[in-house]
Amino acid sequence: MPEKENMIIGRNPVREALRSGRPIDTVYLNGNGGSLKEIRDLAVQAGAVIKTVNEQKLNQLAEGGVHQGVIAFGACASYASLEDLLAVSEQKGTKPFLIICDEIEDPHNLGAIIRTAETAGADGVIIPKRRSAALSPTVYKTSAGAASYVPVARVPNIAAAIDKLKQHGIWIYGTDMNGSLYTETSFDGAAALVIGSEGSGMSRLIREKCDFLVKLPMMGKITSLNASVAAGIFMYEIVRQRMKSN
Repeated sequence: MPEKENMIIGRNPVREALRSGRPIDTVYLNGNGGSLKEIRDLAVQAGAVIKTVNEQKLNQLAEGGVHQGVIAFGACASYASLEDLLAVSEQKGTKPFLIICDEIEDPHNLGAIIRTAETAGADGVIIPKRRSAALSPTVYKTSAGAASYVPVARVPNIAAAIDKLKQHGIWIYGTDMNGSLYTETSFDGAAALVIGSEGSGMSRLIREKCDFLVKLPMMGKITSLNASVAAGIFMYEIVRQRMKSN
């Protein structure tokens, strides 16, 4: 459920928010005529996720507010492009170091991953437009403000983004229980680390696109870790290896 404190209700408020350049994450629309068509067009230009819903859904979100067929939810920060993320390492003069979140839907997990990415010196985080937590107030709070410093690119298709990263000479490391032990894997080159969803891990297509699969040793009866905890361990192994090679 989207977060109410970041909700914008009604045609004029939503239209002006889009015109002003305010970061907008998702626009819920019921109808496509008149000013609603203009709002849809503005939302497309802004790169917002557009969801066509029925009146009942809007009433549920508005909780008594007059929505006039449209409700939008703002983002806590602007999204970057994939090109922006690739430019970070170029400007720093370092090897690319990116984090790809494959359908991380829990905003607390995404916030924690962004926080660790910032402390580990990652260049940025990539998330999909669909089936993913967005840059919401909860993500911002959980990241302890790191969401203001780490660029986050929201892409239509993770698989296509991976293909583009490969064209730039970046190796893709997927986290999977069938992979090699992370301590026995070299992360010394340009690297993008894929963190799978909380429940099912990486999707089959994304797993197949990875150059390497890596895993953590599981010594207890529980066979998996929280996504953000696992991400932190992998990220700092990359940091450790890079510090050792310098």
